[in-house]
Amino acid sequence: MMEQLDQWLDLITGGNEISNTAAHILLVVLAILLLNLILRKVLARFGRAASQTDMPWDSALISAARRPLSALVWIIGISFVGQIVATRYHSAILDHIPQVRIVGIIICVGWMLMRFIHFAKEAILARKAKKTDTVDRTTIDAISQLLRIVVCIMTALFALQSMGVSVEGALAFGGIGGLAIGLAAREMLANFFGSLMLYLDRPFAIGDWIRSPDKSIEGTVEEIGWRQTRIRTFDMRPLYVPNSVFTSISVENASRMTNRRINVTIGVRYDDFSAVKGIVDDVRAMLQAEPGIDQAKGVIVNFVQFNEFSLDILVTVFTRTTQKAKFYEIQQDVLLKIGEIIASHGAEIAFPTRVTYNQTLPTPAAAQPTAPQQPVAPQPSAA
Repeated sequence: MMEQLDQWLDLITGGNEISNTAAHILLVVLAILLLNLILRKVLARFGRAASQTDMPWDSALISAARRPLSALVWIIGISFVGQIVATRYHSAILDHIPQVRIVGIIICVGWMLMRFIHFAKEAILARKAKKTDTVDRTTIDAISQLLRIVVCIMTALFALQSMGVSVEGALAFGGIGGLAIGLAAREMLANFFGSLMLYLDRPFAIGDWIRSPDKSIEGTVEEIGWRQTRIRTFDMRPLYVPNSVFTSISVENASRMTNRRINVTIGVRYDDFSAVKGIVDDVRAMLQAEPGIDQAKGVIVNFVQFNEFSLDILVTVFTRTTQKAKFYEIQQDVLLKIGEIIASHGAEIAFPTRVTYNQTLPTPAAAQPTAPQQPVAPQPSAA
């Protein structure tokens, strides 16, 4: 069939070698475009059929295969073009076309596997979220990234072997050069082991609200990578933290709190000293009857100190909810009720005041002015 095709092209081109070569290349390009069109139609039909099933793997496989298969058709087609040129124009570079084609096929297969891992991960997460199951995104991300690394290493090894490079020699060279690479990439290795610590110890997961008292780090975790962790701060700015940082700082995970605390100190005036005990008892009774307060954590309401301008009452309780908005609603309700209790006892909440006493001191006797003495008239002497 190929001989008949060559004879037909020779007849059309009149035996011109350049025209004949161009006609062969044109036919190969047209065949590539036709195969890509057929491939796209077939995958689209399989994709519609896979979307009707509950299995995430088939949809992930079809989505992963689209672009790598198209690239594979182009690689094979271009290699055929190279072989057509090589039969007419001898060159040392063109002799490596079969080897390059094999490497391209290996890379396409590795690319498709990496895309399959990505789409499978997204499909699993979407399926669990749809069923309202608990999604451990951190573990799923860690497994998918580990599989990608394995695929990259295996693809590189197969590509090297297809090019005639000894895999055993490459591994031996990697062992000898490992020390030098480790010294040159200490920060990268520190970040890698930091991410490994995060995956094993699980101090936080994606979606958790964390903060560090050691550094200015606070926000919601969006992604945990092998090199860095992305945190979205409360002003909606992305914060990228190297994973090695988490090995040397303390981290608070606010998302894992069991309660929120209301801790306030309320001062009443010194003039209301007689009402302090009744205020404390009524506030304690009010909090013990409050449904939003966790009674198992205890209710602390006590008169604690004589302050400069107030009699201080400490109120410490824990709410059942950990949601921020709901917590502020409960705290507002508690504070308003405390204010009403204070007012019901005829007392008032103290504010900074200062009393100034003005007193007129008596003038010392030594400092009192004396009356002026009258001059004494001289007495006439006796003759």
